[in-house]
Amino acid sequence: MEGGRDRVRRSGTQPPSQTVIEVVASIEGVPPSELGPPEYEPLHAVIDPDALDTLFATRPDGTERAGGSVSFQYCGYELTVDRQDTVTIDRALQE
Repeated sequence: MEGGRDRVRRSGTQPPSQTVIEVVASIEGVPPSELGPPEYEPLHAVIDPDALDTLFATRPDGTERAGGSVSFQYCGYELTVDRQDTVTIDRALQE
């Protein structure tokens, strides 16, 4: 991705927090296990991964949750996760 926007459809079996980590690691060219301090901020420093996963998870009774999305900045990217199993990545402004 060169300073633009990219969309990644996540697997319905993988939680959104894991997709975010894998997508950012791929763009940065590092393994997901290396996407952490000291070079990268941890995901939990910007958003609660469990809350993100719960927001888009199927309800305990098996029904789907209503549509919606959440946006946040992580590792220099603006990310939007939505109910349609999509993660949209924009290059954030560099400091």
